[in-house]
Amino acid sequence: MTVPTQDPGYRPVGAPHTADEVRSSSIGELMRQVTSDLSTLMRQEVELAKAEIRQEGKKAGKAAGLFGGAGFGGYMVALFLSIALWAGLSNVMDAGWAALIVAVIWGAIAAVLYSMAKKNAQRVRGLKQTNDSVQRIPDALKPHPEGVTR
Repeated sequence: MTVPTQDPGYRPVGAPHTADEVRSSSIGELMRQVTSDLSTLMRQEVELAKAEIRQEGKKAGKAAGLFGGAGFGGYMVALFLSIALWAGLSNVMDAGWAALIVAVIWGAIAAVLYSMAKKNAQRVRGLKQTNDSVQRIPDALKPHPEGVTR
């Protein structure tokens, strides 16, 4: 098996430049390299984000399915407990009144849950940290002469 030879001037993308390379390059060439490096960086970041989203999405999907199954199980428990309560109350009163009592109990539970959900929904603020960091990107690209040392 042979090892491919590389051009002596070969430099991997993103590898640091030597001082001689920078001095001998024109401003246009340096800007092209910076633009190319930024473009490569952005593509790599987007690919990393896509990979992470896919990986985390699979985990979230599995968790959501399990939560859905647990929710359905809880629904069935509540349904059969309600039927049992209805049947138990119908031993001491008319079945219609027993069903009405069970329905009123479930109405009260639904009202409390709705109130709690509404309060929690009002606390949602969006992607505050992401929005702040994205707004700082243009500042990071601006020159800061006070921090430059030569």
